[in-house]
Amino acid sequence: MTVTPTVAATADRPRLRADAQRNRERIVAAAREIMVEHGADVPLDEVARRAGVGNATLYRHFPDRADLIHHVTLSVMNRTADRAEDALATEGDAFQALRVFVHAAVEERIGALCPLLSDGVDKDHPDLLAARDRLERAVEALMGAARESGQLRTDIAVGDLMVAITQLTRPLPGNGCTDFDRFVHRHLQLFLDGLTAPARSELPGVAATLDDLRQGR
Repeated sequence: MTVTPTVAATADRPRLRADAQRNRERIVAAAREIMVEHGADVPLDEVARRAGVGNATLYRHFPDRADLIHHVTLSVMNRTADRAEDALATEGDAFQALRVFVHAAVEERIGALCPLLSDGVDKDHPDLLAARDRLERAVEALMGAARESGQLRTDIAVGDLMVAITQLTRPLPGNGCTDFDRFVHRHLQLFLDGLTAPARSELPGVAATLDDLRQGR
């Protein structure tokens, strides 16, 4: 799946040679994998090793840890938006498109990457704001189509959906639940069944937007 770069990112960064671009993409992919497994404090030489590049190559693309984390976060947000847009474009049934997206989105391990946003990343960076807005539009389009089809309950918003995906992909503390991942898709299916209309209960509180989540309300 191709990640769509933001306008700001494209404008600010000179076009790389094909081999340099491949190295950059490998570094981001390797960093995403290893940070999901071990957290943001993983040694950067381990990221370089997994990406199959030298340390000098890593630092040529990403001068420090904060810059690498920024681009890992940006990549995950854009990849998740890609999955939402692909599901809406390829699935004929609106609620099935939502199901396909939710099950695909957990593979991005958003919950495991959430702690990265507290590690010196500028959450108001224009690139991240643009990626967040694109993700919100893509997921809202999916939910809007399912809502209009009469299959999705009307009292939830994008934030509600993203909270569930995030919580179900957040690593549990300690080592007692190391095989937790094998239950994620089963529990997602239970959650999705609870989104169908007509609603079987009245939800407390109000529907959550992504702005609510960002501001901690």
